Amino acid sequence: MNYFYLVPVASIVALIFAYYFFKRMMKESEGTEKMKTIARHVREGAMSYLKQQYKVVTAVFIVLALLFAVMAFFGLQNNWVPFAFLTGGFFSGLAGFFGMKTATYASARTANAVRRSLNSGLQVAFRSGAVMGLVVVGLALLDISAWYLILDHFVEDADAGHKLVMITTTMLTFGMGASTQALFARVGGGIYTKAADVGADLVGKVEAGIPEDDPRNPATIADNVGDNVGDVAGMGADLYESYCGSILSTAALGASAFIMNPSMQKNAVFAPMIIAAIGVFLSILGVFLVRTKENASVKQLMDSLNRGVNVSAILIAGATFGILYLLGFTNWLGLSFSVIAGLLAGIIIGQGTEYFTSHSYKPTRGIAASAQTGPATVIISGMGTGFISTVVPVVTIVLAIVISYLSAIRFDVQNMISAGNLSMGLYGIAIAAVGMLSTLGITLATDAYGPIADNAGGNAEMSGLEPEVRKRTDALDALGNTTAATGKGFAIGSAALTGLALLASYMEEVRIGMLRLGDDVLELADGDTVEVAKASFVDFMNYFQVTLMNPKVLAGIFLGSMMAFLFCGLTMNAVGRAAQKMVEEVRRQFREIKGIMTGETTPDYARCVAISTKGAQREMLLPSLLAIIIPILTGLIFGVAGVMGLLAGGLGAGFVLAVFMANSGGAWDNAKKYIEEGHLGGKGSEAHKATVVGDTVGDPFKDTSGPSLNILIKLMSMVAIVMAGLTAAWSLL
Repeated sequence: MNYFYLVPVASIVALIFAYYFFKRMMKESEGTEKMKTIARHVREGAMSYLKQQYKVVTAVFIVLALLFAVMAFFGLQNNWVPFAFLTGGFFSGLAGFFGMKTATYASARTANAVRRSLNSGLQVAFRSGAVMGLVVVGLALLDISAWYLILDHFVEDADAGHKLVMITTTMLTFGMGASTQALFARVGGGIYTKAADVGADLVGKVEAGIPEDDPRNPATIADNVGDNVGDVAGMGADLYESYCGSILSTAALGASAFIMNPSMQKNAVFAPMIIAAIGVFLSILGVFLVRTKENASVKQLMDSLNRGVNVSAILIAGATFGILYLLGFTNWLGLSFSVIAGLLAGIIIGQGTEYFTSHSYKPTRGIAASAQTGPATVIISGMGTGFISTVVPVVTIVLAIVISYLSAIRFDVQNMISAGNLSMGLYGIAIAAVGMLSTLGITLATDAYGPIADNAGGNAEMSGLEPEVRKRTDALDALGNTTAATGKGFAIGSAALTGLALLASYMEEVRIGMLRLGDDVLELADGDTVEVAKASFVDFMNYFQVTLMNPKVLAGIFLGSMMAFLFCGLTMNAVGRAAQKMVEEVRRQFREIKGIMTGETTPDYARCVAISTKGAQREMLLPSLLAIIIPILTGLIFGVAGVMGLLAGGLGAGFVLAVFMANSGGAWDNAKKYIEEGHLGGKGSEAHKATVVGDTVGDPFKDTSGPSLNILIKLMSMVAIVMAGLTAAWSLL
């Protein structure tokens, strides 16, 4: 039976339910005229920014597509790649657009629903977030299934299962389009939102002493716009490419691992797609399980969201055994445990992130307590907490890698890296990444929920709604801070497993590149020869001398590690420069526009939106283009061995640094929220002012540099994969 058609069916079902949740949300009232006006300002600002960003990204995409077309003309690339690259970027951008459009319509409706009850507000915000999750998985599976059917029809039959290898490696390259779009969305959106946020906090809270989201603050609308362009459109594009990358790299590794077993090869390619398809149906079920009671605490609200996520995860874990058994895998049991290892890793990373960033637990409360001695101790405590927090996700990923690998090779520890076992083990790691992302429809919903709840609170504050409503939106917002931090941890964890699978897929693309160039035989150092078409991963590693004793590999490792820190430095400084302009503008308006502080005059919100937009567009180009240029230059100078080192160094350093930055920023933010709830002196106290400084430092940590690193890891891998033919053809050393 051909189970493949579950994939396009699941994609259509996901899009239908996304539309259903969107229409249900649109039937809700936006509330008072003032609430509607504020929501409209945010919506217009977000769409204006996105329009500008897509203009810049379109220009970059045209240049890169022309480059790939030239490479294809000279036989260095598959003729389909320029088209696959463009569709990957288009669908990634489309997913972010739909998610952000929904979020900008949902914030006022959430604030108005909270006037009825806390549960009503939670449901509107969460189901609006589910639109983002379901659009991402729906468009991703639609793109994947469409490309498979197109290539299956047009790619000529080849011997010994090479047709499927050609199809899957070609499909893998459309991930570069998704990664490129995601990086621009994450970096640009992150710079935009944090420039506005830092400006609003430093001048509004610290200098003027007015509350967060006070309508007298000129940067408030820009801050709310930023939540949408960074944390909704950016995160959606980010996880779209993670989702696609995990499925496509697993399919490519499956085609390679089962190349000598044609009867199973197609099922090995289909397995990650079908697991993801079943995950769509179970994610929809989980969305309907999320509800809460009145006057719930942040922990109880978190339990409500976790109920939906955990039920979906448990059900997909059980379904995996049946899927792999029906597909005919002889080691269906072991591969099922590989999937479960990925699922459990995602849950553990999420719980670990919650522990280190939620103010319900000791680490964040400790940061809040340190605020009593000033901002310096807040910064020190937050950084220390961030460093310590890397232990849980790193150990979890290590265990997931080892368990998924050993499960796939039936715990054959004595022959772990033999030719056949290495291919199967890598397939096990890749399918673990699919397991981690299999319920993305609901896990992304919990993340997109955060900025919707945050904007709802801002709308309630600016509209002057009654204190009880603001208290409820504060509860939803505090939960949103934790889910956003959890979502970032989840995204970073998935990047680690997906990045490892892409590392293996790179070598498969090198094989295809060599065959395209007419290099049919590998001459190994010991004098043996092996056909390129039949060479194993071990053969390629020996041929290219990918060992720690090779200076080209070591050079690549150092360059990859450096890229993580260089990228963070560039994006942090970009936020600093854009925030400085915002601070100067907010101060100017307070100084020159009479009547702002008394509420008699409306600030010039549009000017602040324009400053953030211009700053983000200008500042996002350099770090984003470096992520594309460095892997190309490394390949041209150091060859395949250097690229393998670059990807390994970037993966190791980038993963740990991303966790540190995301968790430090999340903990600083929630330490401030903890004091604002009335603890340790409450709002306006010296301790509160100290945590505002910590939160301001943490803003680019958690919303710009940290989350962008996981895209950097995957984009460098995708660029290396697309350029594999050129790297195999020529290098300086």
